[in-house]
Amino acid sequence: MTISTNPLRIFFSNVMRKTSVKLAHAADRLLYIHLPLYSAFDQWYEADNDKTLRLRYDTLNGASVVLDVGGYEGDWASNIYAMYCCQVHVFEAVPEYAAKIQSRFAKNPDIHVYAMGLGSVSEEIVLSLDQNKSSRFKQGEQAVNAIIVRADDFLREHNFQWIDLIKINIEGAEYDLLEHLLDCGWIQKIGNIQVQFHDFFPDAKVRMRHIQAQLGATHTLTYQYEFVWENWRLKASQG
Repeated sequence: MTISTNPLRIFFSNVMRKTSVKLAHAADRLLYIHLPLYSAFDQWYEADNDKTLRLRYDTLNGASVVLDVGGYEGDWASNIYAMYCCQVHVFEAVPEYAAKIQSRFAKNPDIHVYAMGLGSVSEEIVLSLDQNKSSRFKQGEQAVNAIIVRADDFLREHNFQWIDLIKINIEGAEYDLLEHLLDCGWIQKIGNIQVQFHDFFPDAKVRMRHIQAQLGATHTLTYQYEFVWENWRLKASQG
């Protein structure tokens, strides 16, 4: 029996995602000796990396510029600001979610919220709604129109010169955005790239490997949990 059809594994995986993370981790430890693979997802949450790796950047300070692409509820932006008091630009394409983030940070002039996504072309798209998994590449019962703005145009029009950190979690659209940033040269003006690749996208692994190979020319991989989170830091020779 393979891992994907093991009923115990499926049960504990569902427990981890929907109820108690701690209970799931304990279950994973019990099952570990029976499973040939301990998933990157399990390893990530076992180490509590949402509160460590995703927030700790020794180069960030009050003068830093951070882009949060795929803001959802604004939690990551809030945590980054609490640690570094830097300028944070949050992009959220779902209008309802963007409005809530705007309300949340209405009295904070250092956190700027845009009801749009970033991509390779400016266009209006349809997003299938599923909370923090909302995507243009999935089908769902609810959908909403959303605005995507060409990243190079936005950054030039708003006079960005340098980005200390960009976080990208946009449910399959990360491939298009990263390829665009590579093509137009912006990638060399970004100190750290924190990205979540998604495996439901067609030819996801092939396209991911191609992007990673290109990133390797200018950036160094600092951590990687495949299809969970990874971070690329600009090489000293490129800065």
